[in-house]
Amino acid sequence: MQNFKDKVAVITGAASGIGLGIAERCVQEGMQIVLADVEDTALHQAESDLRAAGGTVLAVQTDVSRFEDVQALAKRTLDVYGAVHLLVNNAGVGAGGSPWECSQADWEWVIGVNLMGVIHGLQVFVPIMLAQNSEGHIVNTASAAGLLNYHPSSPYQVTKHAVVALSENLYFSLASRQSRVKVSVLCPGWVNTRILESERNRPQELRNPPPSQPLDPGTQAYVEQMMGEMRQAVETGMKRQKVAELVLDAICKEQFYIVTHPEFNPMIQERMEDILQQRNPSLARR
Repeated sequence: MQNFKDKVAVITGAASGIGLGIAERCVQEGMQIVLADVEDTALHQAESDLRAAGGTVLAVQTDVSRFEDVQALAKRTLDVYGAVHLLVNNAGVGAGGSPWECSQADWEWVIGVNLMGVIHGLQVFVPIMLAQNSEGHIVNTASAAGLLNYHPSSPYQVTKHAVVALSENLYFSLASRQSRVKVSVLCPGWVNTRILESERNRPQELRNPPPSQPLDPGTQAYVEQMMGEMRQAVETGMKRQKVAELVLDAICKEQFYIVTHPEFNPMIQERMEDILQQRNPSLARR
């Protein structure tokens, strides 16, 4: 897709972070924007700000983990704009730690948003985009964690690996039909977003109860150190505007993998070599 002007973009997780950055850039390109997010107040603030910047913008409160919400998002998009040319499945959350220490609620929430949210977007919007028989593009937001062998949040890592695999499957599935709809998978490293504040949007029914007893001092110190390092990495991370620039450039080039942080490339390569050489994961060698 070379010309964005007057095309319709649907962006989930659009009230903040990467989604908002992409929406801002799409407005600059003259696109008609549909903002989808579960956080109602932030969503309508983003809508107001983008309209003030001259954008043609529609906000639709959407919980992507609910199939019926995504169906309603598509219906509203078609009712207002009549088409969709760019779909950005971007909504995402993070929670939990090691596989056995995560609660059932942690797994259900993160899988519901990060993976099923993307699946719902594809199930609803791909048939619409194919029926249009016009050029289009889909961007699925994964993470550098979806290319590496370890992330402190196992649900987050699992879902991001799944989004990479899902996007690869989508790429070949569309290509086999000679579709004009192209695909990219976004794998960012540290970006200045509110990902560490994901709990603000966790549904009440999937919240964890207060711990029955405090963590032992050693574990507490480790958790605090890890969270401090992650908070620092996020606060000093790439700006959303830069990520958006890379995404729009990749769409123009029909580039599938969008790896925003080349400093992760050696670790990605090391993981691939571990697999090819059938050796144990290399985390200990870093």
